[in-house]
Amino acid sequence: MTIASIPADPHDVLIRPVVSEKSFALAETKVYSFIVRPTANKIEVRLAVEKIFGVKVARVNIINRVGKRKRSRNGIGKRPDTKRALVSLTDESKPIDIFTTANA
Repeated sequence: MTIASIPADPHDVLIRPVVSEKSFALAETKVYSFIVRPTANKIEVRLAVEKIFGVKVARVNIINRVGKRKRSRNGIGKRPDTKRALVSLTDESKPIDIFTTANA
């Protein structure tokens, strides 16, 4: 496993965190979910999370979600396909603080 497999910027791998009730409940057990680049693999996601947040990753699970077909008055459309990563941290690593907002 080499650092050359990750793109120059790890922010290109992680698009955004998934903010939902389920992901908020999983965060208490040090499992975090992110929407990732469609071509990203587990190694790239692991290296990106470790580099951005400064934590140690125990396990990465990848989920490919197919977008739903939606009908409207103008015809049939489709929501975009997404790729999600569930990242589990080790017990000794600190939790990631992604659900708090800065008061500006």
